[in-house]
Amino acid sequence: MVTPAVKREAVVHLCETHGVSQRRACDVLRVDRSTMRYQSLRDDDAELRDAIKRVSRERRRFGCRRVHVMITRESFAVNYKKVRRIYTEEKLQVRRRGGRKRALGTRKPMVLPDGPNQRWSLDFVSDALTDGRQFRILAVVDDFSRENLVLVADTSLSGHRVARELNQIIAERGMPKIIVSDNGTEFTSMAILKWVQDTGIDWHYIAPGKPQQNGFIESFNGKLRPSHACKHALPGSG
Repeated sequence: MVTPAVKREAVVHLCETHGVSQRRACDVLRVDRSTMRYQSLRDDDAELRDAIKRVSRERRRFGCRRVHVMITRESFAVNYKKVRRIYTEEKLQVRRRGGRKRALGTRKPMVLPDGPNQRWSLDFVSDALTDGRQFRILAVVDDFSRENLVLVADTSLSGHRVARELNQIIAERGMPKIIVSDNGTEFTSMAILKWVQDTGIDWHYIAPGKPQQNGFIESFNGKLRPSHACKHALPGSG
């Protein structure tokens, strides 16, 4: 018995099973009687608890810190410690993956764009240079006009770099209503979650293993020629 709640349950069980007084049960179990009389003064966190469980179901691979970011976006004024306590009490910890990847969780349906600059799609294309160096290209496409907004090639493209490139596009073209991507580590990083929170843009994650849900960018990637597209953008590629 560690927590006060478990101690109270043990005292009640002893009283009901053996018919002893509460004082006697507390003496036997070495529980302070004030523990039995204590009334919690905590606020009712039912709404916050439901929101944390809902976000955890929608973002099955998000840990406590990322869940906290998502919760604050929904106007909950709550610190990280409280979210962590509820997150632990509800046993929402992310389990380690084993075996092959499986499609987890659900995703809300997307609204089709009816004009340009409403919905952008993001994805990475990977390739290698003639000297064997690996590199990636960040591609951003307007889903309505099918226009390629930017191609950024480099040997390393972090979440911070993705956010910086998106800011540059927004400065030139304005802000979209929604951005669509897969569940890659760069797109689900704390840097991107913080960027989404600051900008207020709706970021939609497709279901894992369902690239057809991001068909516009997949179609563009199939037509992209990395060897031509990257030679002017990748430092040191000649």
